[in-house]
Amino acid sequence: MAKEAKAEPGGADTAPPKKSKKLLIIIAGVLVILLAVGGAAAFFLMSKSGAEDGEDEEAVTEPAKTSKKKGKEVLPVYVPLDAFTVNLVPESGEQFLQVVLSVEVADVITGDKVKTFTPKIRNNVMMLLSGKKASELLTKEGKEKLAGEIRDQMNTVLGSGNKDGEGAVREVLFTSFIIQ
Repeated sequence: MAKEAKAEPGGADTAPPKKSKKLLIIIAGVLVILLAVGGAAAFFLMSKSGAEDGEDEEAVTEPAKTSKKKGKEVLPVYVPLDAFTVNLVPESGEQFLQVVLSVEVADVITGDKVKTFTPKIRNNVMMLLSGKKASELLTKEGKEKLAGEIRDQMNTVLGSGNKDGEGAVREVLFTSFIIQ
């Protein structure tokens, strides 16, 4: 009996770890199955949305203003430019203009082209701005006219301007406009 008594406590100590190993294996198996199912679901969802994203890229690179492709609107491409600070033509003392611009372009490729030609674009815009008077730029019409002139300058540099005002740069947007 003493041998049996000794065997029981030793057997009792080894029995729970066997159960916990089985439980651990079952839990690990369930986690592996859940991860496999989740991974498969993510793969199918990503492959489906990836095909839709490919369609969007094609739509963005096509020069269309607000066309819709399969019910989706093409998002515009904007390129921000650094601030321009110039002295204005003096009317009543020294005045300067500080402008921050963003330009809407036809597609991503044109956006990269704008970034490539940034030094020449900045030079031409600075020359244009420094020839203006503060009184010309204070009105809404003056700002709209200036935006059109800047757009035309940029399209000339990019070699894509025409007489209708349509080109690679569609619109010039002022994000900051300070006359002092």
